[in-house]
Amino acid sequence: MDLRPFEAMAKLCLSENERETAIRRAEALLESFYAIETVNTEGVAPMVSVLGIENVLREDTVSQAISRDVLLAGAPETSGGYFAVPKTLD
Repeated sequence: MDLRPFEAMAKLCLSENERETAIRRAEALLESFYAIETVNTEGVAPMVSVLGIENVLREDTVSQAISRDVLLAGAPETSGGYFAVPKTLD
Protein backbone atom coordinates (compact mmCIF):
# COMPACT_ATOMS: atom_id res chain seq x y z
CA MET A 1 0.00 0.00 0.00
CA ASP A 2 1.50 3.32 -1.07
CA LEU A 3 0.34 6.25 1.04
CA ARG A 4 2.27 8.94 -0.80
CA PRO A 5 -0.68 10.07 -3.00
CA PHE A 6 -2.86 10.36 0.12
CA GLU A 7 -0.11 12.24 1.93
CA ALA A 8 0.06 14.74 -0.93
CA MET A 9 -3.73 15.24 -0.95
CA ALA A 10 -3.74 15.81 2.82
CA LYS A 11 -0.59 17.94 2.59
CA LEU A 12 1.24 15.63 5.02
CA CYS A 13 4.87 14.64 5.15
CA LEU A 14 5.14 11.38 7.08
CA SER A 15 8.36 9.79 8.21
CA GLU A 16 8.97 6.20 7.13
CA ASN A 17 8.06 5.00 10.63
CA GLU A 18 4.79 6.99 10.63
CA ARG A 19 3.99 5.69 7.15
CA GLU A 20 4.52 2.07 8.25
CA THR A 21 2.30 2.60 11.31
CA ALA A 22 -0.44 4.14 9.14
CA ILE A 23 -0.23 1.21 6.71
CA ARG A 24 -0.53 -1.34 9.54
CA ARG A 25 -3.55 0.47 10.96
CA ALA A 26 -5.22 0.79 7.54
CA GLU A 27 -4.66 -2.92 6.86
CA ALA A 28 -6.16 -3.82 10.27
CA LEU A 29 -9.17 -1.65 9.49
CA LEU A 30 -9.63 -3.34 6.11
CA GLU A 31 -9.41 -6.77 7.74
CA SER A 32 -12.22 -5.80 10.13
CA PHE A 33 -14.35 -4.70 7.17
CA TYR A 34 -13.69 -8.04 5.46
CA ALA A 35 -14.77 -9.83 8.65
CA ILE A 36 -18.00 -7.80 8.74
CA GLU A 37 -18.72 -8.80 5.13
CA THR A 38 -18.95 -12.46 6.21
CA VAL A 39 -21.83 -11.78 8.66
CA ASN A 40 -25.16 -13.12 7.41
CA THR A 41 -27.60 -10.20 7.37
CA GLU A 42 -30.38 -12.03 5.52
CA GLY A 43 -33.73 -10.88 6.91
CA VAL A 44 -32.22 -8.13 9.10
CA ALA A 45 -33.89 -4.75 8.70
CA PRO A 46 -31.53 -1.86 7.89
CA MET A 47 -30.81 0.57 10.72
CA VAL A 48 -29.74 4.19 10.82
CA SER A 49 -28.69 3.96 14.46
CA VAL A 50 -28.23 1.17 16.98
CA LEU A 51 -29.97 3.36 19.53
CA GLY A 52 -33.76 3.55 19.66
CA ILE A 53 -33.82 7.30 19.13
CA GLU A 54 -36.31 9.10 16.91
CA ASN A 55 -35.69 12.58 15.59
CA VAL A 56 -38.24 15.08 16.84
CA LEU A 57 -38.71 17.80 14.27
CA ARG A 58 -40.41 21.12 14.81
CA GLU A 59 -43.05 22.32 12.44
CA ASP A 60 -41.62 24.27 9.53
CA THR A 61 -43.18 27.70 9.82
CA VAL A 62 -42.42 31.00 8.15
CA SER A 63 -41.08 33.65 10.50
CA GLN A 64 -39.77 37.20 10.31
CA ALA A 65 -36.51 37.30 8.36
CA ILE A 66 -33.52 39.10 9.85
CA SER A 67 -32.07 41.80 7.62
CA ARG A 68 -28.65 41.34 6.13
CA ASP A 69 -27.39 44.52 7.82
CA VAL A 70 -28.36 43.19 11.27
CA LEU A 71 -26.72 39.82 10.56
CA LEU A 72 -23.50 41.38 9.31
CA ALA A 73 -23.33 44.00 12.07
CA GLY A 74 -21.41 41.67 14.39
CA ALA A 75 -19.07 40.28 11.74
CA PRO A 76 -15.38 41.08 12.17
CA GLU A 77 -15.07 41.68 8.43
CA THR A 78 -17.49 41.87 5.47
CA SER A 79 -17.13 42.14 1.73
CA GLY A 80 -19.90 43.04 -0.72
CA GLY A 81 -22.67 42.21 1.72
CA TYR A 82 -21.18 38.84 2.77
CA PHE A 83 -19.02 37.54 5.62
CA ALA A 84 -15.33 37.83 4.71
CA VAL A 85 -13.28 34.78 5.68
CA PRO A 86 -9.66 33.78 5.09
CA LYS A 87 -8.94 32.00 1.84
CA THR A 88 -8.78 28.22 2.39
CA LEU A 89 -7.85 26.95 -1.08
CA ASP A 90 -5.04 27.93 -3.40
